[in-house]
Amino acid sequence: MGLKKYREKRDFVKTPEPPESGKKRTDGGLIYVIQKHDASRLHYDLRLEENGVLTSWAVPKIPPLKEGEKRLAVRTEDHPIGYAGFEGAIPEGAYGAGTVEIWDHGTYDPVEMTAEKKIVNIHGGKLDGRYALIKLKPRGKEKDVNWLFFKTK
Repeated sequence: MGLKKYREKRDFVKTPEPPESGKKRTDGGLIYVIQKHDASRLHYDLRLEENGVLTSWAVPKIPPLKEGEKRLAVRTEDHPIGYAGFEGAIPEGAYGAGTVEIWDHGTYDPVEMTAEKKIVNIHGGKLDGRYALIKLKPRGKEKDVNWLFFKTK
């Protein structure tokens, strides 16, 4: 997806969110982060480092901590790697206005990564173990952005 949509949605004069830096990480380990985002509706932004960006999903409910808990995850625009450490207040009138705080972070190991399925081993403080993101087929006029996020055995 790249960072084009990320840049288009933000005015970096108004928002404290990090702009695209063009820097790539070299310290090893793939980033995993969940940011609690208290915007127009409270949700959790799941981000996984892939191909030099943070692939992102909005999860409307608290992320699944135990097997059997399933959550909707809505695919959103990619974010720059520097966003993984972002916490702060996005001002009123800006896209995504509200507070952002890191809810969990760590690294992950990819197990199976395709366009429709992402199986990963997460090593975070709150989430730890094997998790799956499975793309759902759109029904009717739904946008093609819905995924299922859950902990596996």
